[in-house]
Amino acid sequence: MRTLSFRNSMFTHSAEITLTTSRALGLVAIASGENYQQAERALADAGFSRLPNGAFAFPLTDPQATRSIASTLVHHAHARCATITPSSHPYLGDLGAEIASRLPGSWTAELQIFSHPLWQEDLWPILWEADEIYRALEDHRVPFASVLKNSVGTKLLLIERPGHRSGYLLGALTDREQEDPRTDPTTPHSIVLPADPDLAAHAIAHTFLPSYRRALHNQNLNNVLRSLERIQEEHETLQVIKESGRYSDGVPLSTSRLIAELERDFADHAWLSFRAVLDHAPGLLARCRPAATAWPDDAAALARLHEAVTDSQDAWTEWNDLRRDLYSVPQTLSSREWSQVRGQLGLAVLPAIETWLADSAAFERQARAAVPGGPTALSAPSPRLLIATVPVAGHAHTARTERSR
Repeated sequence: MRTLSFRNSMFTHSAEITLTTSRALGLVAIASGENYQQAERALADAGFSRLPNGAFAFPLTDPQATRSIASTLVHHAHARCATITPSSHPYLGDLGAEIASRLPGSWTAELQIFSHPLWQEDLWPILWEADEIYRALEDHRVPFASVLKNSVGTKLLLIERPGHRSGYLLGALTDREQEDPRTDPTTPHSIVLPADPDLAAHAIAHTFLPSYRRALHNQNLNNVLRSLERIQEEHETLQVIKESGRYSDGVPLSTSRLIAELERDFADHAWLSFRAVLDHAPGLLARCRPAATAWPDDAAALARLHEAVTDSQDAWTEWNDLRRDLYSVPQTLSSREWSQVRGQLGLAVLPAIETWLADSAAFERQARAAVPGGPTALSAPSPRLLIATVPVAGHAHTARTERSR
């Protein structure tokens, strides 16, 4: 698990109040620190009203009222040992909503507050970013952020740029299980945004989102290719054992029952990997236009791959229904039962798996040619080298740990 480099400096029993302004709400205050409750009590004692998102607000009706609330807040903050920090940025909740309203499609924005320093770490598992936002979360306290979402599941993280009196950082979030974004070549990079919502929305729509779509395409493609590579390796190992009649250590197969067990074992592991194909390949195939590439004859291979995915839909639906049903009620399956289920599904889709192994090269070159952005995107270095399957004769067929049931 990633940890924050500034953690030791945070645990100082702090109570902090960040003050900012909103055209609609007036004076907005956000409590944070290890003792953020003390800051919240100071705000409540001073007459601030708590908002649904956890921030506090006080309407600025006239200069006298402003001076009065400021003086009252200073008094109560001092009594609660809370520090007050005026922000040079306007209220982030307003800016997030203004940007969302200007983006193409249907977008919403929600201010999220990480009052306790440890809550900031909740961002790590969902952060798909290895650039400035990554470093900002490692090196600075980020007590609040705006999360922008659209109707197709895209999630973006908007924060104030630490160490700067103006400007914002925008990066990508994801609900997927992912590798360390610092080593993932497909990871999209954050961008710096101005305070003007029109300019910020234009930069997101015309710079960040196209880059995000390319990154998502490449990530999906790499997930499919890695899965096929794993299946190919185990498939070749199985074929070598069956053709030779011996295990890799030379011990002969004594009965046909052992071969059947090896085939079921392969089907179990193959299903675990083939799920990524069934999950991501349909969207990738939909973008492929072989007639517009240098390999128009790949159309026949893509048609076979389409058909293989279609033929696997019953198994894919059965798997998803089973997982949903098991997680919705308090019941579990044993490891052996899970293995049996996966083995049955793997055997059911074995013809589809073999089709994908046979036509994987055509799929890869067509999917790479279909990267969103066209020729401009293709001129960039490939995020992953073409897969070269290495013969695995002599390697034992080994079980893989199931990471996701």
